[in-house]
Amino acid sequence: MRLVKHTGPNGALTQTETDDRGLTPTASELAERGFGLLTRPGRARNRRLVRHALQLADLLALSAAFALAGTITASGSLGPLGSPAELAAFCVTLPCWVFLAKLHGLYDRDAERPGHSTADEIVDVGHLATLGVWLLLVASFLTGIGHPRFVRLLTFWMLAICILPVARLLARELCRRNVAFAHNAAIVGTDYVGQLIGRKLIKHPEYGTRVVGFVDDDPEIRRPDLPETLTILGPLERLPEIIKRHNVERVVISLSDRRMPQTLELIRRLHALDVQIDLASRPFELAGPRASVHAVEGLALLSLPPARLSTGGRVAKRAVDIVIATGLLALTAPLFAYIALRIRLNSPGPILFRQIRLGAKMKQFTLLKFRTMKVGTDPSLHRAYVRESMSGGAQPAPGGIYKLDRSAQVTSVGRWLRRTSLDELPQLINVLRGEMSLVGPRPCIPYETEGYQPYQFERFQVPQGLTGLWQVTARAKSSYGEALDMDVAYARDWSLWLDLRLLLRTPVALVRQRASTA
Repeated sequence: MRLVKHTGPNGALTQTETDDRGLTPTASELAERGFGLLTRPGRARNRRLVRHALQLADLLALSAAFALAGTITASGSLGPLGSPAELAAFCVTLPCWVFLAKLHGLYDRDAERPGHSTADEIVDVGHLATLGVWLLLVASFLTGIGHPRFVRLLTFWMLAICILPVARLLARELCRRNVAFAHNAAIVGTDYVGQLIGRKLIKHPEYGTRVVGFVDDDPEIRRPDLPETLTILGPLERLPEIIKRHNVERVVISLSDRRMPQTLELIRRLHALDVQIDLASRPFELAGPRASVHAVEGLALLSLPPARLSTGGRVAKRAVDIVIATGLLALTAPLFAYIALRIRLNSPGPILFRQIRLGAKMKQFTLLKFRTMKVGTDPSLHRAYVRESMSGGAQPAPGGIYKLDRSAQVTSVGRWLRRTSLDELPQLINVLRGEMSLVGPRPCIPYETEGYQPYQFERFQVPQGLTGLWQVTARAKSSYGEALDMDVAYARDWSLWLDLRLLLRTPVALVRQRASTA
């Protein structure tokens, strides 16, 4: 077999496969070869690696929590492991913890969802710890092999809730360093969404999803920010053979709605090939994490909750903002003084940079930041860059970074502040004033809205934030338009739990950002 390259519509490069006679194999011949791929060792190896690592992490974390709880609550002659009966009860129920975690799906989500993180499962881990403690208590009384003390049990529960997420986080980090963690993915469809998904997966190697190329009968013009190595692997009829040749474990389908019959037939064929199927469709652009799928007599329906903050949600969000912002301001007060002194000694000008931004409902407020640039920097450069970005003309800098280069105007202290994101600390004052929230879309400058599409104004339905979906997942590696779309997605999918997840992921994102810029 050999590949023949030819130029398709709009100058796009396509490839077709021919046999030794120069003839293109028929769809039935390809299907016969491809549909024999019922199991592949690569996919099983990837699933086992993460699953076994998480199972081991859970067992070690629970054992550590049990021993630590015994140490804290030890009395008399009993050691950290308690009485032999208590230790026996714990050991007997330990396999049940793994079974409960499996029922919660805590070992399967990494294979199903690129970008799944420990922060996404905090609630389920809490449920696991609670159910496991109840199971330990019930098993002890029913079997009569032990009667755990209440104080020890309560301490064990609290420690398990704290230690389990840390252990699972470390297990995932270790898995990401293993070659077997990565898996190959092919994207079916070269429309705007398909190429956008490809770019997002490429810029996040920590997802472990390695895009090998696109599959399409009629390829569209390549995005300029896609690497040249990402080629068209062939037409749709060759997909089974492509899966086999490139050991593809995930297929992302992004075909236009007018090709829906073709999409449905493709999904039916892929079910036999032991691959994970991700479907990108127009309705899913409006769906977020809070969307749910339910059925009416076997017919699946996608349910979208109302896109608004309830009164209770606003009150809860504001309460969290006040408590956390007050605590952080108290803890970082010495750091504030140190940064202010360094700015004052480093360059002439004010310590704080003040700028008019737009908050919730497009209400203007004065945003505060530590000054990182020299006084008198021309703001028109940023306005021109935003206009170019909104029109799609801005190109990423080396490293895939979308950011206006004004390094000549940044002070030496300012470079340190930007690298560590400490220049954002004064925005905690904006949070206390109620002008911002801890989590939300990035507050924009009024002139940035000049190029907004109508739907992008939805980002102003919620308070603007210090951190958010864009800051945690993409930062400067996303274009301006992509950042706006992430802000809109946050506004549509807001929940208090989403805020807490993003807050938990922010420190890790800051560490990774600093490591990448060091």
